[in-house]
Amino acid sequence: MSDDLDDLKSLMSGATPPPDPARRAENITLAQKNFADLQGSRDGARLTSDRPKTGLVSGVRNMLNTLTSRAGLTASTAIVAVGLVMLSPLGDRVLPQSPDAPYAPAELRKPVEMSEPVVEAPVIVEHTAPMVTMEMASDNMLGAPAPSSRAKMSAPAASGLVMEPPVILPEADTEAFANADTNPVNITTESPVSTFSIDVDTASYSVIRNSLTNGQLPPKDAVRVEEMINYFPYDYTAPQGDAAFSPTVSITQTPWNPDTQLLQIGIQGALPDLADRPPLNLVFLIDTSGSMEQPNKLPLLKQSFRLMLGQLRPEDQVAIVTYAGSAGQVLAPTAASERATILNALNNLGAGGSTAGQAGLQQAYATAAAMANKGDVNRVILATDGDFNVGLNDPEALKDYIADKRDSGTYLSVLGFGRGNLDDATMQALAQNGNGQAAYIDTLSEAQKVLVDQLSGALFPIADDVKIQVEFNPSTVSEYRLIGYETRALNREDFNNDKVDAGDIGAGHQVTAIYEVTPKGSPAERNSPLRYGSAETSAASTGENDELAFLRLRYKAPGDASSQLIETAITTSDVGNASFAAAIAGFGQLLRDGTYTGDWSYADAIALATRTKGDDPFGYRTEAIQLMRLAESLSQN
Repeated sequence: MSDDLDDLKSLMSGATPPPDPARRAENITLAQKNFADLQGSRDGARLTSDRPKTGLVSGVRNMLNTLTSRAGLTASTAIVAVGLVMLSPLGDRVLPQSPDAPYAPAELRKPVEMSEPVVEAPVIVEHTAPMVTMEMASDNMLGAPAPSSRAKMSAPAASGLVMEPPVILPEADTEAFANADTNPVNITTESPVSTFSIDVDTASYSVIRNSLTNGQLPPKDAVRVEEMINYFPYDYTAPQGDAAFSPTVSITQTPWNPDTQLLQIGIQGALPDLADRPPLNLVFLIDTSGSMEQPNKLPLLKQSFRLMLGQLRPEDQVAIVTYAGSAGQVLAPTAASERATILNALNNLGAGGSTAGQAGLQQAYATAAAMANKGDVNRVILATDGDFNVGLNDPEALKDYIADKRDSGTYLSVLGFGRGNLDDATMQALAQNGNGQAAYIDTLSEAQKVLVDQLSGALFPIADDVKIQVEFNPSTVSEYRLIGYETRALNREDFNNDKVDAGDIGAGHQVTAIYEVTPKGSPAERNSPLRYGSAETSAASTGENDELAFLRLRYKAPGDASSQLIETAITTSDVGNASFAAAIAGFGQLLRDGTYTGDWSYADAIALATRTKGDDPFGYRTEAIQLMRLAESLSQN
């Protein structure tokens, strides 16, 4: 049998004409010209996040799956034919085993004239010809902003195709965060009074978590330490009687500096009986612009609002206003008991167009005004990635607009979704001036926390324009600095001015503020004494006492124009134990700049947080410790 095949092969070889070198050179030149002519793409690059699989088999399979035109069928048929030839006795002539081996006969090498071009599989070759580089951008599929992958495809000007390893190119930064320079150390004899507005927002912590879980340290401006601290519940004393809230004070040694102390001030809001609460009128103002089409934006928003609907009562009302290229009402005021109607309106929302934020706000406030009845609670909840690019898009202009609207009794809260173009600065301006709160939702678990577990605090206020003022005693405190609240600072005279807006506390809300204080005569004093001294005008400094500071709280009952005052002395006997809040305060400072934390490290923060974790029914504190571990690892890179 083998001899017969050899005889057959010999006969076929004898019948094959010898190779024609000139004809071969002519055909190669024609093939190179056809290949070069077909390099340009007639269509735009198709974006994809999938890394192409390599290898001959994968390449052929992908081509057969995608090429369905006449040209594609021609190419695939040619591949099958080539395979058959390779398996035939002539295979050794088509693919020679040595440079001296003969090539195919001239009859088989005749150029083919075609009415339409043939798509040929690229040939991987070694070459020295100049390279032509083309970039193909891929989608960023992460929830956090990450450098977009762009695979570089290089081809020689007159040769085969070569795929180079993907090159990571930075994506344009379109995110904006509201923050200010870290609070400085104040000399008590020169500036004994610290005044600021409370902040119950938690958006910063969620943004930090989103960055870390996606493998990146957060932008420093995204770190607002007070929002990290206030993300967690603490064991504060509940107010007694009709009081809106009560303060809890403790003094502990500073974890990162043994020669200073931490003064922690906690405020616990009352949790009134909401069984007979007034009806709630909600306007969902939903951003449906093109930037909201990603899975962690509009789809997550829909899921989040589904959770919230389960907390509403039949007498509550819901309306939905959307905005993209233009604004419109997609759901008229509807009783919360008509759950199917509301969910159907939510599910039918789609993303597309530019972001007409101004028109959306105007429509939402008009809808809320039409729903308002005496005694009802009226709220607009804006859900967006913050990208206002049509109409009012300046935070200051938005601030003035919202300030004019809040006096109507309709408060505005803001929920942020997604990353990449998150405009945190705009969201903060809206929430702070709309007497609402700002939160960032990156997971369904966060939606549960904000829109279910803490819904009463977000929607039912117990105190408006809450301000804190601390006067430090120069005889016991040399220096102090407030950790966080950089964007909430107030002038000293603003404290007694009831026309100055400040933060609001909802039912059951907590607020925590931490000062680092330097005792008189401590080696940790950062400022040298003045050559000519300084007058100590504080009345408390004229006699011996144990007062560290004096705390004043000012707030308005909802709807009142005049404020009420709460005062209490802070003494050196208010000694407490190290707290989880201190661990979070140190963690936030490390993420931001670490200016005042010295040699204290992420490992120290992890150890302190683990030691003070305490009761953690929902796992928030356990999650924070894991984030610290991620930050430690990422910071080493």
